[in-house]
Amino acid sequence: MAHLQDDTRYLSNSYLPLGLLNFFVYGTLVIFAAFFQLYLKEIGMNMLEIGSLMAIGPLVSLFAHPLWRYFSDRLRNVRLILLAMLIGLLIIGHLVFRANTFSMLYFTMLLLFFFQSPLLAQTNSLTLGMIENTDRRYGAFRLWGSLGWSFIALTAGPIIDAVGQNGTSVLFSLMLLLSVGSALLLPRSQMTTNTPWITGREIRLTLQNKYFLAFVGFGVLVSIPNAINGIFMPLFMNDLGGSKLEVGGAIFLSTLFEVVVFVLLRRYVKTKITYLMGCLTIVSLLFAIRWDLMGEATHPVQIIFIQVLHAVTFGGFFYVGTRLTGLFLPKPLRSAGQAVYTFALSGAAGVIAGLLGGWLFQNFGPVAMYKLGVIITLLGTIGFAFMWQILRVNGYTPAMAHTPPDEL
Repeated sequence: MAHLQDDTRYLSNSYLPLGLLNFFVYGTLVIFAAFFQLYLKEIGMNMLEIGSLMAIGPLVSLFAHPLWRYFSDRLRNVRLILLAMLIGLLIIGHLVFRANTFSMLYFTMLLLFFFQSPLLAQTNSLTLGMIENTDRRYGAFRLWGSLGWSFIALTAGPIIDAVGQNGTSVLFSLMLLLSVGSALLLPRSQMTTNTPWITGREIRLTLQNKYFLAFVGFGVLVSIPNAINGIFMPLFMNDLGGSKLEVGGAIFLSTLFEVVVFVLLRRYVKTKITYLMGCLTIVSLLFAIRWDLMGEATHPVQIIFIQVLHAVTFGGFFYVGTRLTGLFLPKPLRSAGQAVYTFALSGAAGVIAGLLGGWLFQNFGPVAMYKLGVIITLLGTIGFAFMWQILRVNGYTPAMAHTPPDEL
């Protein structure tokens, strides 16, 4: 009995390091998301080079995620895998900031994305595993992550400017060291991701659903301009004379109301396919309006306020799209559907966004880049509206595609 009480007390004491781990991991990632592009510009890279460099991240993640997942399940120790990723990211990050040729930078960035891209997934797996069968909720630790993202976004700019030329490198390394320290304070436990592997047959059956494929295709059209904005918005603000503090402020405001939006969506949005398709069409239209406003912006402060729409547009698109993925497919294929949806909207869209956005920014400027984003988004919106009308008229019931008997 005493041993059980000691284990419970030890687990309870680990909640603070778990919260800090989420705080510092999300803080590390916002430095990369908001300020790394500015660093690349400062060392002399043009927009096309920056875009092509950032485009390799989604591509590498397609291989990194399953490989790290395999290591995690093989060793049955998510904490150990997370520590390996953080230490690897710390070492490779040091090399990235010391690279003095484009080829060297490209090679080290490949390695950096290999360690960085699955970091959130492994952190979430560790968090869920540690709070399993306890009274703790995942949302509380996700809030720690949101606080880390927001706080570091707001404070990183002045810190980087105060340190000087190596400011981004120093802050990035410091956050990783704090993440490693938090992970080391966690108890040693044997746990895996506890989610089944997706088979090739499930992917194949998912891709035979024409409604789902159309839904994903239109989703990619809406996602490409959003990914372009994620990469090039800090650079656009910088061109307009914005400081790193203003860039951080834009990132801060973009995530400030996300939690509120998710709570409202869970409470008021109905789980009905036609209702959700209508919501997705409206949210996509709001995306188009947002990019049009970005194309008209002439001052950094305008961009800061436009970023407030991120909570409604991205938050609504992510929530509704995820729910629709489950409604378009029968239950046995929903995990495969989520994988295809994530690959298309995060992987494929991210690669296209880096290359297309960099080429447009370099050759035609940011205004043309955002105006084309409006057109691409409207094409996706029209596609969603067309699907909405078809579903309203004909209805929809998910069904398993025909499979030959020898594959069953």
